Amino acid sequence: MIKKLSLYTLLSGLLCFGCTKVDNKLYSSIDSDTFVPTKDDLNSLMGPAYATLRDLEMGWDALYDLEEICADELVIPARPNGWVDGGVYKTMHLHTFNSLQPHIETVWSDCYTGINNCNRVIYQIESGKIPVTTGKDATIAELRALRALYYWVLCDNFGNVPLVTSYEVKVGELPKQNTRKEVYDFISSEVHATIPLLTPVVDKSTYGKMTRWAAWTLLAKLYLNAGVYTGTPQWDSCRIACDSVINSNHYILEPNQEDVFKTDNENSQEIIFSIPFDEKYATGFNLVEKTLQPISQHTYNLQASPWGGICAIPQFIKTFDPDDNRLKTNWIQGPQYDANTGAQLGCEYPPLSTSGHKLEFVNSLPGIDSSQEIDGFRLGKYEFRMGALFDLSNDCPFFRYADVLMMKAESLLRMGQADDAAAIVTQVRQRSFKANPTRATVTGADLMAGSVYQYGVAVNDVIAAPEGGADIQYGRMLDELGWEFAMEGRRRTDMIRFGVFTKKSWLSHKPNGDFRTIFPIPQDELDKNNNLKQNTGY
Repeated sequence: MIKKLSLYTLLSGLLCFGCTKVDNKLYSSIDSDTFVPTKDDLNSLMGPAYATLRDLEMGWDALYDLEEICADELVIPARPNGWVDGGVYKTMHLHTFNSLQPHIETVWSDCYTGINNCNRVIYQIESGKIPVTTGKDATIAELRALRALYYWVLCDNFGNVPLVTSYEVKVGELPKQNTRKEVYDFISSEVHATIPLLTPVVDKSTYGKMTRWAAWTLLAKLYLNAGVYTGTPQWDSCRIACDSVINSNHYILEPNQEDVFKTDNENSQEIIFSIPFDEKYATGFNLVEKTLQPISQHTYNLQASPWGGICAIPQFIKTFDPDDNRLKTNWIQGPQYDANTGAQLGCEYPPLSTSGHKLEFVNSLPGIDSSQEIDGFRLGKYEFRMGALFDLSNDCPFFRYADVLMMKAESLLRMGQADDAAAIVTQVRQRSFKANPTRATVTGADLMAGSVYQYGVAVNDVIAAPEGGADIQYGRMLDELGWEFAMEGRRRTDMIRFGVFTKKSWLSHKPNGDFRTIFPIPQDELDKNNNLKQNTGY
């Protein structure tokens, strides 16, 4: 019997919702026999189930890296100051990853940690161990929807995983493996069942929570990829889910895309579901450290020195229209300066390549095995606040309205309504072409065309055997997704849906088997549970 609710259980999730301030009144433990939670306590009780999302999405070797560095937008090459680390980043780029890959273990573990936290609180409420009276059904529905989100991540990345919905497990009982179709059906059923019980309110009290509209967006994500998950596309179901969010009239496209990713972005009307971070109280968002060079500390007066590392793949950057503001604002490029003196920063590590040995990020990269400090545009979509600590306070927009619009557009395109799809894509593009509005317009014929990405292995920025992208069905739509959602931890999933992930080459990557559209089950999990069977090919 659960006799005590720990401080962590009650308070760790406070920063998951609404504002980023915490009450200084703390309790070492609370006796569940006398504790009767009020409506205000429910957020804290659910906190651990939400808090795991921070580690899952932006933690070290987590989902963000898993989605991006094995795709064609971003890469972590060997740097003058390191980033070899036994080849863990190289294997992701080359698609030689196996069941010992740390990123894979992290995502699996974090997802099941989140699921277990959901199951635990559901059990505590349903059993009466936490005597919830007001809002009981809505609270359980919210936890079920959140659990479905974790299962969507597992379905997308691993396919065949155990469905565990009970917190009470008999000693020695090991979870049995489900098929990807069974996991898909579970997610769809759970979300549909919970939507009527989830709050439709969109304000500070529901920020960072699984609202009705976040659940509809999750369903849209599921149906968008249904063809991959089950073999049967569900384009119209995706459209219907998108329309449910659109017709709620709660969300808008921000006039400037940058506002969605600034440090104080919690009031953005484009964010549907956010993972809140805070540099002191809800840490873990250290993207600034993973992309900027150490000396870049002086550009932003950072309180810690960055580590270098992740950057753009030059072939991807070359796909941008020069008039696209997203090319200018999302990527840190060109000469880098000291914020206090105005002097251009110098390079720190040999070999030094630029004239005068100055730090100037260029769209160039020799390959996965070597790079110089200047090589590769750096990740600047999230604002790096001047004077930021080791971690950032930007909240992570896990679902945003632009994505809902683009999911609807893609569904319409694939259902033969190319012109209607183009009107939506144009709407999303308009804010990024204010200086040249005519460049924002996209036609149905444009979206029916292939990709402008020049695929092929590139050595010192030279493609020896060009593969191009003209043969990719709806390749222009894939390009549009890349331009709008670069650096948002989703590129792998999009590439798989468009049939590119295991078919094309980029930078140092060559295709290495169609089975790599899902990851292997971590070896540690196989060792612990003989009910699990490894995914085909691994």
